[in-house]
Amino acid sequence: MPPSAPERLLRTTTSIAQLLARRVHDTPDREAYRYPVGEQWRSMTWRQSGERIRAIAAGLLSRGLDREDRVGILCNTRVEWLLIDLGIMSAGGATTTVYPSSTAEESAYILADSAARYAFVEDDKQLAKLAAHRAELPRLAKLILIDGAPPDGAGDWVMTLAELEAAGAAHLARDPRAVDEVVAAIKGEHLATLIYTSGTTGKPKGVRLLHECWAYCADATEATGLWGADDVQYLWLPMSHSFGKVLMAGHIASGSVTAVDGRIPKLVDNLAVVKPTIMAAVPRIFEKVYNKIIEGAKQGSPIKQRIFQWALAVGRAGSQVRQRGGTPGGLLALQLRLAERLVFSRIQATFGGRVRYFISGSAPLSREIAEFFHACGILILEGYGLTETSAAAFVNRPNKFAFGSVGGALPGTEVKLAPEDGEILIRSPGVMNGYHNLPDQTAEALTSDGWLRTGDIGELDGNGFLRITDRKKDLIKTSGGKYIAPQAIEGKLKANCPYISQVVVHGDKRNFVTALVSLDEEATMKWARDHGMNGKAYAEVVGTDQVKQLLAPYFDQVNKTLAKYETVKQFAILPRDLSVDDGELTPSLKVKRKVVEKKYAGLLDKMYQGSMADMG
Repeated sequence: MPPSAPERLLRTTTSIAQLLARRVHDTPDREAYRYPVGEQWRSMTWRQSGERIRAIAAGLLSRGLDREDRVGILCNTRVEWLLIDLGIMSAGGATTTVYPSSTAEESAYILADSAARYAFVEDDKQLAKLAAHRAELPRLAKLILIDGAPPDGAGDWVMTLAELEAAGAAHLARDPRAVDEVVAAIKGEHLATLIYTSGTTGKPKGVRLLHECWAYCADATEATGLWGADDVQYLWLPMSHSFGKVLMAGHIASGSVTAVDGRIPKLVDNLAVVKPTIMAAVPRIFEKVYNKIIEGAKQGSPIKQRIFQWALAVGRAGSQVRQRGGTPGGLLALQLRLAERLVFSRIQATFGGRVRYFISGSAPLSREIAEFFHACGILILEGYGLTETSAAAFVNRPNKFAFGSVGGALPGTEVKLAPEDGEILIRSPGVMNGYHNLPDQTAEALTSDGWLRTGDIGELDGNGFLRITDRKKDLIKTSGGKYIAPQAIEGKLKANCPYISQVVVHGDKRNFVTALVSLDEEATMKWARDHGMNGKAYAEVVGTDQVKQLLAPYFDQVNKTLAKYETVKQFAILPRDLSVDDGELTPSLKVKRKVVEKKYAGLLDKMYQGSMADMG
């Protein structure tokens, strides 16, 4: 199909460094960040954050940082991550992100491949990763330690963040305009960020994102009106991921408040304290909350269960009206107010009670889950993008959304579908300028006229809403020649079964479809205790026939909604949940399908024993 005409966008930003300078100048005394110190939350104004960012930038300049020199960050999400990233960009450098969960070998590979000159590391644990591979990092001149003191034997290879900021303050005392001049000279075509895709196989690829990319994200998100100056964003996503970087750009453009804390175990407690108005998350978070709500309702008395079901039915009716662009009135409006008081207010309180909407990205969100939360008065706006598009490409709007879609294109983004297979092609200022040191793979991903081949298959409706049907490379072709989109089936299973944590639907070149399932330990162990298995270990519980019988009705229910060739004929339960640490999930919690299938190949093969031979 031909490309859509992009929505017009007024461009006002050249780089995030320049946008930040403008923000500090315009609203110096407004609150910019909240961040935890121990169990207490502290606050920082735009002026205060600007001063720290300038000190970091000047410190790097005093160490001889040149324009587009790469600087690594190996750190969990915290306020210092944002200050350091903004400091690197304000010094004209290019941030190279490294997930804190990366192995020592992966971390060293990224810093070596990017030719990083400096790297910020969170603590002695992250420092040890790089120290073990120092011989492979000849260009890495200095490590800057965020927490703690340099270990014995580190020599002059390590300095602290406080020392760098002090050096920066001294540099600014000698040359007050040192940072300002660098920021003013930044051009859109200068390299701003290298983000290495986590990938499912092989070495990660460095995605080259220019200042123009992030400047576009700032302008485009501002144009959509997603943020307001009075919003409070709770930011916990990994900043090493492009999704987190877009949230940083939107925050600066709006001049709102961002509360930063990447500690996942603190997420629920923090929501009650921060009381955000907007928050971005990955679908797994919504799936877990959804399952807890459903299970909690089932544990209530018969009267409470009936009230919950009544409220949910009323909420769904109200959701249908709002989805059509209307406002519930009359008896329905009265019922909704009662349902709010009896049920929905408690669910909303789980998220702090002030959320205007969530933004979901990084992986597909089940339509069933989006509609459930909307019925409860909680709007989840699903979006879509890739690292190669600086994350931001499509998003639903608060006043224009369609569940099951990723919304419309951001202003300034063009989209078309490849006629042969429906692959989504995107062209925008946010698209990368290539993979670092990989010209062949760059040519494979980008057309000569700037279109990015996303590798995703999709559909566009008459209102411009995009629906992702599957990953091009993930499509299953059975031995009978039928194509199946596994992510759609996986989403249905996770939305319908409160015990499933992750599921991998399998069947490529096979004669029927199977699935590998990992279970949510908390929900499963609670069920086990209630069914006479108290004292048994998790691995023992999930290996029982009772648990398989527990899951079977959920598979039957989902299978009824599928074409016969799509139905899951057999499933196997894994002895433990999938994890980032074991290399089965990306840091943004997407399943590494090929890794899981290879690791559990024996279990998969066992489900096909006695069936027809596999397709060659």
